Amino acid sequence: MVRLNGPMACKIKKIAVAAGLSLATLGAASAESVVTVAMTAADIPDWAGQPDQGFEGTRFVGYSLYEGLVSWDLSSSDKEVDIIPGLATAWNVDPENPRRWLFDLRTDAAFHDGCAWNADAAEWNISRLIDEAHPAFSPVQFARARSRTSAIEGVEKVDEDTIAITTKTVESLFPYNLVYVLMLSKCAVEAAGNDFAVYAEAPAGSGPYKFGSVVPHERLELVKNEDYWNQARIPKHDKLVLLPMPEATTRAAALLSGQVNFVEAPSPDMIPALEGAGMQIITNAYPHTWPYILNNLTAPFNDVRVRQAINYAVNRDDMVAMLGGIAAISYGPYTKSQANYGEAFEYPHDPAKATALLQEAGCYPCTITVAISPSGSGQMQPLPMNELVKAQLEQAGFVVNFEVIDWNTMITVYSSGAVAYPQYNAVNFSSAVMEPLTFVKNFMRKYQTPNGSNWGGYYNEQVEALLEETITSFDADHRNDLLRQAHKIVTEDGARLTVVSDLNPRALAPNLSGFVQAQSWFQDMTPIVVNE
Repeated sequence: MVRLNGPMACKIKKIAVAAGLSLATLGAASAESVVTVAMTAADIPDWAGQPDQGFEGTRFVGYSLYEGLVSWDLSSSDKEVDIIPGLATAWNVDPENPRRWLFDLRTDAAFHDGCAWNADAAEWNISRLIDEAHPAFSPVQFARARSRTSAIEGVEKVDEDTIAITTKTVESLFPYNLVYVLMLSKCAVEAAGNDFAVYAEAPAGSGPYKFGSVVPHERLELVKNEDYWNQARIPKHDKLVLLPMPEATTRAAALLSGQVNFVEAPSPDMIPALEGAGMQIITNAYPHTWPYILNNLTAPFNDVRVRQAINYAVNRDDMVAMLGGIAAISYGPYTKSQANYGEAFEYPHDPAKATALLQEAGCYPCTITVAISPSGSGQMQPLPMNELVKAQLEQAGFVVNFEVIDWNTMITVYSSGAVAYPQYNAVNFSSAVMEPLTFVKNFMRKYQTPNGSNWGGYYNEQVEALLEETITSFDADHRNDLLRQAHKIVTEDGARLTVVSDLNPRALAPNLSGFVQAQSWFQDMTPIVVNE
């Protein structure tokens, strides 16, 4: 056993006591192989369909219990992640109608309750998310999926193993939407009387894990699906247990005490202690940034000079240093490790220039209100990071007021858009551009939230034209060239304040093996082996 001495040992001991954790309270070891995860979420993600708690909810619950027609290839750590067949084996555009997509459905899959996966199930799942008259329509599920289903005009069964989805306009990138739209057992929902609170007692998807049990607000247990259609992804462990732990120090203490064996986002100052105790620290570049998404609809950020000023005011090197090197400088929604980063405009730290721009814009001092959260999916270490940004901005002439809201409230603010929350000049909402359609939906006017993810109503005539051509072109190389051009303009235009990109640190107990950290916000937990 590795022992820690000195001040760090004292710190860890105090943390463990504060968290109420000790080895003596853990009970006898189970014969089951169990991966227990300390999530950054403040609560258990909703397991009854489209999850909440941001993409962390999708990663650990959504993609464990459920699947979409389209999936991610998360099998490698050394390449950009793209989509692959999921519950659909192939898709193509109808040659006679570029708005009509045909999906060939998998014939070897079934839901956990034995309900058949076929065209009826697929059509039912899409319809329930777009048709308010559908018996299984849920306003909550509709709202969570809306940014990905708003493009759909209709869905129809072609035959037992084929469906057709018609989009409202030509959208060459449409399949990227469907990796986020999860399929539920029609039988299970109907058996629950289309009541999702009842359905939550026995949910059924088609994913690699089945629902086991839940203690509300405390833990969710998922068990291995022995009958999963993809034999290569049947979990290598018996059970996946998910615990919400928004405090980074609590997560570290839980790992050191043995309460958990997999920790999300360990804080930088705890990493040396974790490594000293034999824990594995795993990082990787991936498409995820920590930005202020600016409200471009009203003053002061409807003025490009103020948007550029906030970008010049921030010292990104200082942020990386504060985070102990577990982040990389970032200037735009694409990260430098991504092919479509292109020739992005990179702002040097120049507070004097920031001040001059604010004075020229007539906003000096320039007061802004920013919504931030104390924890949450991808927010990294939000409170100290925001305090550092505040100090830097105020040196340049901004006056920064924070409104601290919980993560789920932040998701509501983000999904509703700046029009619904005009009191905020910006939101600190972690952002991932993992595929080309997300970039399009972040910066085109027609995808202004809630119809996409353009929270702040950003609009630039050149960008609009480039992205309109992107979504109507079926030539992938041409699309990528257009996206690189748009990214250059978006960064120079100061559409967002992007500070760093996350290297996504995770801490694993020494007896875990097999985990492959993909270059994605999403990760595949199924390969993890719990060794004796």
